[in-house]
Amino acid sequence: MNDDNGPASTSAGNGHASMTSHAVTGPGAGQPSARPTRAEAEDAVRTLLRWAGDDPDREGLVDTPERVARAYEDWFAGYDHDPVQTLQRTFAEVEGYDEMVVLRDVRVESHCEHHLAPILGKAHVAYLPDKRVVGISKLARVVDAYAKRLQIQEKLTAQIANCIQDVLQPRGVAVVVEAEHQCMTTRGIQKPGTSLITSRMLGLFRRNDATRREFLALIGQNGSGTIHHG
Repeated sequence: MNDDNGPASTSAGNGHASMTSHAVTGPGAGQPSARPTRAEAEDAVRTLLRWAGDDPDREGLVDTPERVARAYEDWFAGYDHDPVQTLQRTFAEVEGYDEMVVLRDVRVESHCEHHLAPILGKAHVAYLPDKRVVGISKLARVVDAYAKRLQIQEKLTAQIANCIQDVLQPRGVAVVVEAEHQCMTTRGIQKPGTSLITSRMLGLFRRNDATRREFLALIGQNGSGTIHHG
């Protein structure tokens, strides 16, 4: 991984109407294009059910296309949220606090962009504030905004760290994501229990070994700095 920061998300808004009408935007979303209608999405699900070998008109499946469309609104809600906007409100009355801020074990629920299979795990996020801090729930919201999109874990890790660095301008940012990819645990090579660990270190976390070791110790990783970063 390198230190190049990804572009800031430009999408905003939420709710059913936005899922079915606006252009798809934001980091990693590709070129903007009009979203299909809800009816078109449900028809696509019916096609997949037939392709799988079942009858979408039978009793147990007749409502499945609608349910899948609703589920997609939850699973991919990140396209409708701007993580940059989430971090805009900060607090300067911190009595000179300038030590590490660490939010660990943030639940990650994402989907692999190659197979649409779930990616399930946790993220650890830290930063070294420079005169201002942000509400801790906002850090978790940034994780969700990027996780609830089609992803690869390496990009997800970099996007979270880059966004915090770009908006808060702290002295350093560290992000570690640990997750299991069901695209390789339930299909293909089928290796359940296997997890992927990725990290992104910026600023002092990248330049200072002691700072990096302190962060890794706080999140329960090997304090010797065995998590490698690009």
